[in-house]
Amino acid sequence: MTQETGGFAAFNLNPNILAAVAATGYEEPSAIQHQSIPIIMAGHDMIGQAQTGTGKTAAFALPILHRIDPAKREPQALILAPTRELALQVATAFETYAKQMPGVTVVAVYGGAPMGPQLKAIRNGAQIVVATPGRLCDHLRRDEKVLATVNHLVLDEADEMLKLGFMDDLEVIFKALPATRQTVLFSATLPQSIRAIAERHLRDPQHVKIQTKTQTVTAIEQAHLLVHADQKTSAVLSLLEVEDFDALIMFVRTKQATLDLASALEAKGYKAAALNGDIAQNQRERVIDSLKDGRLDIVVATDVAARGLDVPRITHVFNVDMPYDPESYVHRIGRTGRAGREGRALLLVTPRERRMLQVIERVTGQKVAEVRLPDAQAVLDARIKKLTNSLTPLVADAESTHGDLLDRLIADIGCSPRALAAALLRKATNGQALTLAAIERDRPLVPNSAPRERSERSGDRPDRGDRERRAPVPLAEGRARCRTALGARDGIAAKNLLGAILNEGGLAREAIGRIQVRDSFSLVELPEVGLESLLAKLKDTRVAGKQLKLRRYRED
Repeated sequence: MTQETGGFAAFNLNPNILAAVAATGYEEPSAIQHQSIPIIMAGHDMIGQAQTGTGKTAAFALPILHRIDPAKREPQALILAPTRELALQVATAFETYAKQMPGVTVVAVYGGAPMGPQLKAIRNGAQIVVATPGRLCDHLRRDEKVLATVNHLVLDEADEMLKLGFMDDLEVIFKALPATRQTVLFSATLPQSIRAIAERHLRDPQHVKIQTKTQTVTAIEQAHLLVHADQKTSAVLSLLEVEDFDALIMFVRTKQATLDLASALEAKGYKAAALNGDIAQNQRERVIDSLKDGRLDIVVATDVAARGLDVPRITHVFNVDMPYDPESYVHRIGRTGRAGREGRALLLVTPRERRMLQVIERVTGQKVAEVRLPDAQAVLDARIKKLTNSLTPLVADAESTHGDLLDRLIADIGCSPRALAAALLRKATNGQALTLAAIERDRPLVPNSAPRERSERSGDRPDRGDRERRAPVPLAEGRARCRTALGARDGIAAKNLLGAILNEGGLAREAIGRIQVRDSFSLVELPEVGLESLLAKLKDTRVAGKQLKLRRYRED
């Protein structure tokens, strides 16, 4: 059942799919792809045990696309994902691999977006539906036949779905699907709850288990920096002020981002260039040669464009955009630390990407330490040091070559030597700020990196009476406390409420504050801004089969 050689062509996939895979730059299947693709193409049910980042999305997307009939305008494949972010990621992957398959369309179904367009896309014949369980159940309540034509089901990260409390929703979805479907289940772990699902809903499944062996180069110093998405360019410019680099490669996800960031760097005086898939081969070679010989110091590249790039003078790698998987991360940072030299790799992490950072650390087996943006004093010191280094070689003979000119300028302008020197410094620094106040004003905002407190930890629970009488803890600024009548006696845990609000409310994890589950009710901290709109979105949300009915909590 395995393929050993021949790349993706050995699987006999649709040529249009192979062309799309080739366009992404992937040449050799990963271990999970080697084992899973033939099984899924043959129509067998399957249980795949693999971590995020092992290439499992392509492991099910490619064979499912191969079995899709573009002529049939109806849902044929359903992929369930635990979170909105993962659903969007999987939908994007399907769109990428189906790019050269006319007539094949993909729809992402998740909370926080209007239901009407989603249901319309399904009814209009999207063959691939990627959904979160909660929102899909909402659609089933409107149209119980919406999944009647699905013949391929994938549960991606099944263990995460159960942790978020979607067991009841999964059972509703299973009942709405044809019994003759093919079912594929992927999970990093296989607890008894997952095995029970497999026993009830899979038919003679084949098992695939992958042990990830990805390791990074120990000579590379790795660090991450928390930053808001819209302030990445500012963060990069701040880092460049204090990082002592020879040559540097920055990785972004899109071709346009390579152009935008390279342009911003050039405007600040850096010798930078973009490298992406639209650049002709001869131009690519010129960029790499310029990086090698010092005519360029920074290249901003996409993953595909940087494949095979080997420039020994690269001392730093900046992951400006988060890679899609740990393997890409390892390949990226491998551009530095070559020829026995040490290297440094920095990863910019937005609040929504913290989970992928944890995956990278788990898969690589290495901790990626957190660093902070340089403070105003560090930036000021770096700017003055750079200016000092540029002026020092000129001082020795400056008076003999330019002393007479200095005297004349002082006389012509009618100013003091100090005033003239200051004016020349302003010109030499292009008006760059050299005061703490000015630098502090321009520093980007940084997200809070403090770990979030968990609600009601097991092993430290007061009795029921204490739990009911306990006063709510003080609210953080900018948050509002909301109440639901669902509590511990309803079988509700904090993770159930968290999963429902994340998926149906369309919020990022860090937007939700403390969750306190009491016996007969629960309290949840939500953003004050836009609260009424959020509560309206959550109006019909159900948790463990019961209506959430979340309302603002008045503490009078």
